[in-house]
Amino acid sequence: MAKLILSMDGLVLKEYALTKERTSVGRKPDNDIQIDNLAVSGDHAVIVTILNDSFLEDLDSTNGTLVNGQPVKKHFLQNNDIIELGKYRLKYVSEQTGQATTADFEKTMMLRPGAMKAGMAAAAVAAPAASQSTVVGDTTVDQGPALATHSAAAPAPAPVPAERVGMLQILTGGNAGREMELTKSLTTLGKPGVQVAVITRRPQGYFITHVEGAQFPVLNGKTLDAQAHALDDHAVIELAGVKMEFFFKA
Repeated sequence: MAKLILSMDGLVLKEYALTKERTSVGRKPDNDIQIDNLAVSGDHAVIVTILNDSFLEDLDSTNGTLVNGQPVKKHFLQNNDIIELGKYRLKYVSEQTGQATTADFEKTMMLRPGAMKAGMAAAAVAAPAASQSTVVGDTTVDQGPALATHSAAAPAPAPVPAERVGMLQILTGGNAGREMELTKSLTTLGKPGVQVAVITRRPQGYFITHVEGAQFPVLNGKTLDAQAHALDDHAVIELAGVKMEFFFKA
C-alpha cells in the first residue's frame, strides 16, 4: 500500500496511508492532509489512487506544487518522489512495482465538439505507431461538453502477450462514430471540474473508476459508485454529457 510521509526541515511529522481513491491536500481543515501554513492554498492538490497507481494534480494553487524540484500540474507518482508545498515535503512511498511511466500522464488533450473531430482522428492514427510521439496542446472552443483524454509524449509500452486491446467509440453528438484505442495504462475521460473518470488497463482487463464530480458515470444504464468496475465487451459509458461504447479490438 502506498503512503505519504509529511515532513518539514527534515523532521517527520506524520504518515498518511493512501487508502482512499481521492486524497485532498490543503490548508482547509476538511482536507485529508491538512497543512496549516499560508504558503499552502486552501485546496492545494489532490492525489488520485487507482488500484496500485497514484497521480498528483495541483488544483490551481497560488504557489504551485513541486515534485523533485520541478513545478507540476499533473504528475504520475513513483516511489520516493518528493512533493514540495512551501516548506513542507510529502514523500511518496510505494512497494508496488511495474507502474506505468510518467509519459502516460504528461499530455492531456482537451477536445470539444468542433475540435474533437480532428483530435480524435489524430489520436487514432498516432496510437498504433510505437515510434511516433503525440504532442497535443489544449484546444479551446467556447461550446459543448469536453472530453479529456491522456495521450503520451513517448512510445507506447509493448502490449502484454495475449492481452486484448480495448477501444472507445463515441456514440452521441456530432462526433458519433469516432474511435480511439486504449493502449495506455491509464486514460482520463471527462470534463475537469465537472465530471472525470479514468479507465485503467490491467492484465486482467479494463476498469473504469470515478475520480471527480458530484455526478458519477453511468455504465450500461446503472450509476456507478466509487469502486473500480470492470468493463465488459460492448459496455456503454455515459460521462460528462457524452455517451460512448467500450469494446475489444478484433
